[in-house]
Parts: sequence; structure tokens; C-alpha cells
Amino acid sequence: MTEDNKPNDNELAQYQISNPDLFAQNILRFFEGAGQVMSEFLDRADNKATPYSTASEIQDASKTLNDLFAHWMMRDPAKLADAQANLLRSYAEIWNGTVMKMMGEDTKPVAEPEAGDNRFKDPEWSTNPYFDFWKQSYLVTSRWADEMLESTDGLSERDRQRAEYHFRQLTSAFSPSNFPMTNPEVVRETFATDAENLVKGVVNLTEDMRKSGDLLKISQTDLEAFEVGRNLATTPGKVVFQNEIMQLIQYTPATGTVHKTPLLVVPPWINKFYILDLTPAKSFIKYVVDQGFTVFVISWINPDSSLSDTSFDDYMFKGVLEAAAAVQRETGEERINGLGYCVGGTLLATTLAYTSKRRENMFRSVTFLTTQVDFTKAGDLLLFIDDAQLNNLEEMMTERGYLDGSRMANVFNMMRPKDLVWPYIVNNYLLGKKPFPFDLLYWNQDSTRMPAANHRFYLREFYHENKLAKGQLEIGGETVCLSDIKIPVFDLATKEDHIAPAKSVFIGAQLFGGPVELVLAGSGHIAGVVNPPSKVKYQFWTAPKAAAETLEDWVGMARETPGSWWPYWIDWLSNQSGDQIPAREPGHVLGTIEDAPGSYVKISS
Repeated sequence: MTEDNKPNDNELAQYQISNPDLFAQNILRFFEGAGQVMSEFLDRADNKATPYSTASEIQDASKTLNDLFAHWMMRDPAKLADAQANLLRSYAEIWNGTVMKMMGEDTKPVAEPEAGDNRFKDPEWSTNPYFDFWKQSYLVTSRWADEMLESTDGLSERDRQRAEYHFRQLTSAFSPSNFPMTNPEVVRETFATDAENLVKGVVNLTEDMRKSGDLLKISQTDLEAFEVGRNLATTPGKVVFQNEIMQLIQYTPATGTVHKTPLLVVPPWINKFYILDLTPAKSFIKYVVDQGFTVFVISWINPDSSLSDTSFDDYMFKGVLEAAAAVQRETGEERINGLGYCVGGTLLATTLAYTSKRRENMFRSVTFLTTQVDFTKAGDLLLFIDDAQLNNLEEMMTERGYLDGSRMANVFNMMRPKDLVWPYIVNNYLLGKKPFPFDLLYWNQDSTRMPAANHRFYLREFYHENKLAKGQLEIGGETVCLSDIKIPVFDLATKEDHIAPAKSVFIGAQLFGGPVELVLAGSGHIAGVVNPPSKVKYQFWTAPKAAAETLEDWVGMARETPGSWWPYWIDWLSNQSGDQIPAREPGHVLGTIEDAPGSYVKISS
């Protein structure tokens, strides 16, 4: 190195062991703890090839990559050889640059991370030749793999999607930021604490395994920092009706007058309703109440084996329709507005198709938030729903009576491993730290079980066979069709949604028989919905639904508006909600059972 590029004493000190004896003791404690954890892991469901487990994912990834490599070898071995030669040349360039950097010369990197890639935000990823070498080698390899896949011909759409998914898992997993010897922050912490961080990491992993159900739930937040009803789901209200699968909450008015037509919110049954009622500053429900609406929300029970035979029909009849009838009785209104979020929206759309077929129109308008009713472009979730996987899943659910919430949570997390898996592994198990308190991630970990009969029907009839979109779905003795829904529809998609992709929502919007207000919001499935106006974080786009045949064309002609879509939707909903009347106190007709958020939402898995 030149004189100017020699590391100073402080830089050297951070890579020196201050107490060799303690360091050695902690390393031994780490290996002992890691051995015990591995022994326990081998006995867990994570290590068995059960549906949506880590082991089954590894098997699927291995098969996909082997098939893809065979495809490359058979179709164009010369192209594969050239690609491999280019990759080796890139490695040689990185090595040469690393040597020059170690000699004190400035070099231009072969590869740099994308803006906003937080894995490589530590300065030493660029200033230290050792870490810079691993970073660039990883970036070159992962981009080479992506380019190889993109240029591969002859793959079916499903095979390409499967390969892209597994490539994403592998490239996320093999980032040098995930390994203790190639992550500068972990290396520094290990030397600074005499390896105490690794010991704490094993303790954290052991605790996560102890608290987990079927599959490991990596702690994403400080679970002690939140409690439903104390600092989450605190909007005042009362439970005014309940049955074996749901409680109906009516919220206390915040204004002297309210719109005449009440609103019934149907959340997903695969997680808990309070995603729409987090802290007061983030609460969608509180915001709607504050705008002068009478708001009712369904709170689904967290079911156990006693509800294994609860069907999709039950969720429609005992869930949506009984809740709607209770809202009618409580308010005296013949017609109400509905709002469905995610699979709650799919359930609500099915219910509306059913009531429209029977000419029992109790809804005046409906809002769908990131809701799929056509599943041809349903994204990576389709990869988990083929005949073989469904048969395995149904066998497990038949034995237990339900699907453990950890399995669906695992699927959703693996769709975004770079954001929802690996940062927490590094923080919790390598740095030995506790995760930060974050209300949204607390909700994300508060998973629910799913009754076997209902989940079986949903996955086969909707995802696998797409019967609702085809007009072939039989429900409640009727074959239902979405074009029978003639009431006004507000349909929200989010731009970066991995669960209900915007393209899927756009296709579904074409199937309704009445006027549709289509809106595209910035961000993803959760942050794009839970986006209060006070934050001004994202934006939304609007254009007539019929203005374009594809989502890309629609976006090209849409008008962009900075900020939250909430006020725009409130204006739309106000036009569907009638005149102002005196505010309604909860339970005036039905009576009250308990305070919001009720007891069903507090049942843990």
C-alpha cells in the first residue's frame, strides 16, 4: 500500500481481539449452542419435505435448477460455454482490481449495487478490498444468472416463473452479507464483543424455535412492544354481533353527523383485521370514521380443529351475509356499502355475484383493495398451487383440521426474501441483536390458522382452476358470474404488489358488469394500502378503466397524483353514501357484547 492508503490505528484496532481467552470461550459456546440448535432443527417440520417447508423449497429449487441446466446443455451448449467464459473473465477483472486496490491504486468497480440496496450500505463494502471483492463477485454472479435466464428460449411461462422465483431465493441467500466472515458489520461486532454476538445469536435462534409453530418464525420485531387493544387496534367501538366464525365491530362516531349509508369492511381471513387499525396515525379505520362514516368491520376468529369443516360457503353465509344483515338491522338501512381487502375482497366479490344472481342486492357500492378475482396472472403464489402440492397440503390439513398460519407466512416472506427474511437473520442471529419495534411487522407475525375445508376450496376453485373469473364457480347452490355485479366498484391495485399483482387486479377489473373506478397506488400489498395522508410517502394513478386494454397502456395514459389515495377514495365513497344524518352510537339496536377490538382477534396461534 502507499503511505496515504495505510490503515490507521483505529481501523486496525477494530479487527483485533481484546481478550483472546474470552473470545475462545465464546467461540466454543457458539459451536456448542449451534450444535444443539441443529439437532433440534433436524427433528422439526422445517427439515421435512412438508408443504411450504424449507426442505420442500430446497428440493423444488434443486429440481428446477437441474432441469434448467439440462435445458441449457441440450439447446445451446456453446452459448452456455461462452456465458461461463464471460463470467470467469469478470472474476478475473474483479481480482485484478482488488490487487490494485490493495496496492493503493484507485480502480473502477466491475459491479456496483443498485441504489437503495441496504445490504451493502456499510462503507467497508467499498473501502475494504476484502469485502469489496466478495460484494462484486456476488453482484456479477447474480446478474449473470439473471441474464442467462432472461435470454433462455423455449421455456413455458410457468417454468420461467418457477426458475425466476428460485433464482431469487438463491441469489438472496448467497449474498456475502448473510455470512459472518464476509459481512464487515458482523466481523467488526465479533471482534468488538469477543464473539459475544454469536453466542447471543444462537440464544435468539433457540428462542425463535421455541416460540414457533410448525415452521421457524424469525422474529421481525420486538413482540413485547405491542399488544392488541393497548397500542394496536385502539379505535373506539363495540362488538355488536358475533357467531362461531366472526365478530362484528361497530366503531364509535367521531363526528356529529355521518353519511346515511354505512360501510361494512371484510378483511382477509388469512390474517387479522387490525392491519387496517394499527396505531392511530396509521389506522385506515380511524381515518374513515373521522371523515363521518358509520363503519363496521368483521373480525374473523382464529380457528382450531373444531372448525375444520367450516367451508367457503360458511364464510359467505355466516360471515359476510350475516354481518351485512346485522348492519342493516342496526342502522335501519336497506342497502349498505362494502369494502374487501385481499382475499376478503375475493370473498366479498363472490358474495356480490351470488346475491346479484339471486337479485338480493343489499349493497349500494363496493371497494376492493388489492383484490384478485381473476388468477391467471396471480404471480409467484401460483407456483405453490399445482396438483401435487395441493394433494400434499390437503392431506396435512385433513389430519390436523387446519393449515398452520406459519406455512402461509413462510410463503409470503419467501416472496420477498431480501426484505423479509435475510435482514432479520443477520440482525438476530449474526449480530446477536433484538429486532426493532415495528407495528406492521408485529401484525405480520401475528398469523392465523385456516380451516381445512375453506382453504382447500379457495386454493383449488380460485387459484388453481380460476372458476370465479370463468363464470363456473358454484356457491350456495348457484353458479355465479362477476358480470352480474352492476353496482359501482372502486378497485385499488398497488404497483409493487407480490401477492395480488397489479396486472392481475387490472384483468379482474374488466369482469365486473358496472362502472369501475380503477386506481393504482405506489408501493406494495401492505404499504400501498396503509398509506395515511399525513405521510405523503407515495403516489397514485387514475384513468378510466376502459381507456386501455393492458395495464401498461393504462399506466401510460394515467394521471399521477402525489400522496395518499385515501382522500380520493373518500370523495368517491361520499358520492355513494347519501345525505348526512345524526351520528349512530354502536349497538343502539343490536346491543353490545364487548369493547373493540373484541376477543376473537386476540386468539393467538
